Amino acid sequence: MKNLLLALLCFGASAAYAQMPNTLTPAEKVYGLSKFWQEVNYNFVYLNKIDRNQWDKDYQSLITEVQETENDYEYFMLLQKFCASLKDGHTNVYLPKRVTDKLQNASFGDFRFVITNIDDRAIITHITPNKKDDIPIGTEIIEVNGMDTQSYLEEEVLPYVSSSTDYVRMDKANRRLLQGPTGTSFEMVLKYPDGQTEAMNLTLTETQDKAVFPEIKRRPPMEFEWLEDGTAYISLNTFSNPEINSLFTEKLSEIRKAKKMILDLRYNGGGNTNIGTDILQYLTNDDVLFLSASESRLHIPSFKAWGAWKTPKDTIEGSPESIAWNKQAFLSARDDYFHEFGSNITKVDLKMDERIVVPTVILIGNNTASAAEDFLIAADNQEHMTKIGEPTFGSTGQPLRIVLPGRGSARICTKKDTYPDGREFVGYGIQPDILVSKTVEDFMNDGDPVLDKAIEFLKSNSSLLPD
Repeated sequence: MKNLLLALLCFGASAAYAQMPNTLTPAEKVYGLSKFWQEVNYNFVYLNKIDRNQWDKDYQSLITEVQETENDYEYFMLLQKFCASLKDGHTNVYLPKRVTDKLQNASFGDFRFVITNIDDRAIITHITPNKKDDIPIGTEIIEVNGMDTQSYLEEEVLPYVSSSTDYVRMDKANRRLLQGPTGTSFEMVLKYPDGQTEAMNLTLTETQDKAVFPEIKRRPPMEFEWLEDGTAYISLNTFSNPEINSLFTEKLSEIRKAKKMILDLRYNGGGNTNIGTDILQYLTNDDVLFLSASESRLHIPSFKAWGAWKTPKDTIEGSPESIAWNKQAFLSARDDYFHEFGSNITKVDLKMDERIVVPTVILIGNNTASAAEDFLIAADNQEHMTKIGEPTFGSTGQPLRIVLPGRGSARICTKKDTYPDGREFVGYGIQPDILVSKTVEDFMNDGDPVLDKAIEFLKSNSSLLPD
């Protein structure tokens, strides 16, 4: 029976894949692969952290594999897998629109649902409203296509996910657990909150009803409301839209009445670092903000050529001038020489009576990323600020964008950022001062334990102010 099931699933997958466009020639496929490989070798800031021999071996084997792909989808998925081996959240391969238009994600015609990683379990946290009684919130997917869910993720999903941190990689993989071409079938076993299990065979089909229960709120750039005890709640949901600065300054007269403050960055995926620091300057007594330190690879071909003849001994013996010269040559030959931009410093010109310095909690989570993490680094020394929630996304940098054949694209991280003192957060995430995570029960009850903890914390720490 199991072999028959696998055969049927393979037949269904073949039919689904057959609809995918096949527009690229073998030569174009090799060119796209080679262009990405070349640009990574030349520009990727974390090249010194990967296994270069394995990277080159994977490239060599893919030269044949990409030519044998049957359609554009298979080709770009191979590029995504190759990219994912770099383990960087700002280095990605993107599928062209003609391919993504033929993909579905956990959408099954009459209904669709959203899958969330909770304690390494694939939990259904949102579903089309008319199915919420049939498949309750909190239901766990425990098997997919004859495999336990974690094994399926390891084999079929995680290898294609680019991320700097393991927990974000798992978050993304769960969201993509049931993604594929329209017509792909999944044999699943669901475990309901009451412990009962049920097998289902579902086929990916577009769902017209886009609503889900509980509702996923479409968030504006900024949200403001008053909570109890004079607590101002401000959700800064993006730093990509310059409008957020004017939205913040328009509310300044109200915000200045706050006795306490909650800044919510859980939905902020980044954007422009300057947008965040323009807001932060109102929330500190400091005259200077110390932002992240950064560096990028510096490539001078002659130094790379000279460095082939240099040894580690050459980098420590001789005059200071010759040591510096030999060190640059030695490191350049190994793609490990960097230009240091140093720590970015922003001078705060606001008068003290324009500042709003009150006990403040910053809510953070796995989706707090990039420029939002830069905001946290600049606020790192603020004694009146406490971070509550989960570790952040753990990735930032300046991506270089490249165009791939067939209107696909990629980006490659060219800049390494750290705390001003050199502490690394890319690959680790910025850690909360108080760790609070949503449980299955919180999703079932539509609760927000992170916000609840912030309110509780401010009640008992209302005097938390800098000297």
